[in-house]
Amino acid sequence: MERSKIKDEVQKKYGEAATRVSSGAATCCGNRAADSSDCCDPITSNLYAENQLGEVPKAALKASLGCGNPTALAELKRGEIVLDLGSGGGIDVLLSARRVGPEGKAYGLDMTDEMLSLAEDNKRKSGLTNVEFLKGEIESIPLPENSVDVIISNCVINLSGDKDKVFAEAFRVLKPGGRFAVSDVVVRGEVPAEIRRSIELWVGCVAGALNYDDYISKLAAAGLTNIEIEVTRVYHVDDARAFLSAKGYDIEAVAEEIDGKFVSAFVRAVKPAAQCCAPSCCS
Repeated sequence: MERSKIKDEVQKKYGEAATRVSSGAATCCGNRAADSSDCCDPITSNLYAENQLGEVPKAALKASLGCGNPTALAELKRGEIVLDLGSGGGIDVLLSARRVGPEGKAYGLDMTDEMLSLAEDNKRKSGLTNVEFLKGEIESIPLPENSVDVIISNCVINLSGDKDKVFAEAFRVLKPGGRFAVSDVVVRGEVPAEIRRSIELWVGCVAGALNYDDYISKLAAAGLTNIEIEVTRVYHVDDARAFLSAKGYDIEAVAEEIDGKFVSAFVRAVKPAAQCCAPSCCS
């Protein structure tokens, strides 16, 4: 699919999700801890701990379309500046803002007007003052270079049609020594194209997911180091059994080709610290 069409499809899907939440309806991808009737897939459910649910407005939780909980794994510190790529309804931005404290700041970047409107409403309800939502695309981040301590994201980078540009932009805005700490869907091994397309129709969150090795190589090409991919959830054939059966697949015949191939993962990397360039330490 052309990059412009990918962008249009993503913007339409997330705009509709934000509108449903704003009108009081459920999103398809929610959090079972909030309302078990809201969830239709295993990727976006049960991501946040019970003690986190009371830290954000319910609308922020309902609008969560992620695949992980980056704020729980990013080891945020007080005073840090955090940027959430594809911030949606703002749940990870608000959670991050609480962790970095009033002396820190949490930015959320999203391209969808409906999500930004919902996020601003959730910010108001939260009472937090160290939060700012920006309109823009993750391939062109509207922040200066070397301005952010930590970049987080929750199942959004895989939806980009130009991941190399996303990683290059992340490198640009991170401060030297800054951390890249995102949750994303990753593919382990090969999945037949036809089956992969069907699963992407079932759970849009896996569309465009990178292969494990490709993810590492693209981050390295952008200049990031200390790259680690930690699997946080494995999706098995039983998760998609009813859907694939309805599409006419012989589950037992395709089970080996898809079982455990799609995973949610926490991806860590670091922008190298600035090198000393004084005459005494550089040739």
